[in-house]
Amino acid sequence: MGKVIFLDIDGVLNSNFWNADHQREISDGKYIDTEKVKLLSKLVKKSEASIILHSGWRFWFGKDLKPLRSEAGYLADLLGAEGIVVSGMTPDLTTEEIRKTKKFSKVKADEILMWLKNHPETESWVVLDDLELHNEDVAKFQVMTDPEQGLTEEDVEKALGILC
Repeated sequence: MGKVIFLDIDGVLNSNFWNADHQREISDGKYIDTEKVKLLSKLVKKSEASIILHSGWRFWFGKDLKPLRSEAGYLADLLGAEGIVVSGMTPDLTTEEIRKTKKFSKVKADEILMWLKNHPETESWVVLDDLELHNEDVAKFQVMTDPEQGLTEEDVEKALGILC
């Protein structure tokens, strides 16, 4: 795997702004902004990078990357329509306490670093996430999206600058 995009979902492929105007879609389990998926597709095509899911959404997929919930199925369908395939997932280093308090950002960087250690063939990588990941080494490769807006053209350009 040459280039890799570590993809978070909430705050990247959806946003607080989008959520406010799309309550019907959300109630139908459709939490994804299709315009953000198109931006992600642009990034994937220009960089020729693979997608590694590092979002809590990864728990909605089986080990074979098949959706286990309707929300995950909808995401997979939207990505597939843009020619995007999820190639893998970061390992789960969460604890009961982290799951209970929803402080996933405490382990996300470690999960990414573990994945990278297990995939030394990775040439370049970028992290798309709206959370502070509490790790200076990972921060250099992170494009932190604004959860109010989600992924933007500017974020795509920054990510391309890191990947290419």
